Amino acid sequence: MSGNLTGAAVAWALAHVGDRQYALRCLALVEDAYERPNGIEVFGGASATESAAIYGVQPYDAARPPPAGSLVFYACSGPAGGAWRSWGHVGLALGDGRVVHAWDQVRVDDALCVEGLPPAPRWSQPALLGWTPPDRVLAGHRRREWVDA
Repeated sequence: MSGNLTGAAVAWALAHVGDRQYALRCLALVEDAYERPNGIEVFGGASATESAAIYGVQPYDAARPPPAGSLVFYACSGPAGGAWRSWGHVGLALGDGRVVHAWDQVRVDDALCVEGLPPAPRWSQPALLGWTPPDRVLAGHRRREWVDA
């Protein structure tokens, strides 16, 4: 079942490439990618940093990129919502070493190259932490009572 949920999440995220509404909202993008097309709710943290701690991360090996639908986490900090914190950054793995993620807009980049992207003003440079498999992200998910229009 997770394969169907993962495929729908990846397709949804890719359909949003170029969308600017997710700027500085990377976790919202990956959560929406799983939740909206699948009619489910997943339960991570309030930030990418908190989600990485909840899910746990495995070391990233460029020779063996994470499977499609995995979450790829980065450490970074900066101001958002009136607070300066270690918010982190997260992208959705495509299975070939690339991630779809929200930066200035939703975009696709090589997972290793995200570390070299120019950060938002007053944000630190992202540093790759590792990845979490889709089954870990989907653990404990539940069906939503409502479906997006």
